[in-house]
Amino acid sequence: MNKSSEINLKDYFDLIKQRFWMIIVITLLTTLAGYFYSDQNYTPLYQSSTRIILGSGTEDMNTLMVMIKDPIIMEKVKDDVNLSKSSEAIAGQITVERIDDSQVIRISVTDQDADLTAEIANSTATSFKSEIVGILGYSDVQLLSPAKVNPNPINETQNRTVIIAFVFGLIIGIGLIFLIDSLDSKVRKEREVEEILGVPVLGVVSNMNKKKFALNKNNKRNTSERSEEIAIKQEA
Repeated sequence: MNKSSEINLKDYFDLIKQRFWMIIVITLLTTLAGYFYSDQNYTPLYQSSTRIILGSGTEDMNTLMVMIKDPIIMEKVKDDVNLSKSSEAIAGQITVERIDDSQVIRISVTDQDADLTAEIANSTATSFKSEIVGILGYSDVQLLSPAKVNPNPINETQNRTVIIAFVFGLIIGIGLIFLIDSLDSKVRKEREVEEILGVPVLGVVSNMNKKKFALNKNNKRNTSERSEEIAIKQEA
């Protein structure tokens, strides 16, 4: 890395350090905005699953899996759990899948109520076992494992939104600092003077405010008065 690159990096660091408060304010505002946005628009969804075993061959397996979400079964679930929604809506919450081409079938239910997901899943399994006998004359259904309440949402994206808002605030803050600096036409560095005028800088006059100027003036006056008193005493 050459000397000019080191100087540029130092200038960038000094610029960010000078207006670091701006980055903090913007990042804080965007992070809070992201938190409140996600809090207002976030609806947690929960999922519970139960497993059953179907003692059937591959040919009948697909038919039996489709029958799990049949309106007859869903109406039975609706009555068991005392749901107000339609059987079609209940079926839309249920996912039926075969595990690794085995005879084990997983019935998963998704809902905004964690307790309700377990109730619907267990009711679906028991209702299917009892009703499928009368529908297809099939009785080889075993309940393998009941659904349990899962207290953890499956769509927990609130923290992700806050992190994105935080990073966005950092980028906007740093970008705004460089934008303000690029629009500032003031000459602040000796190097900038040399680049503009094409001559080397021999000296720099430091800034002096009125308070420092008055203090220096008083010090000089006091020194002058003391010198006069000493001179008068010597003459006497």
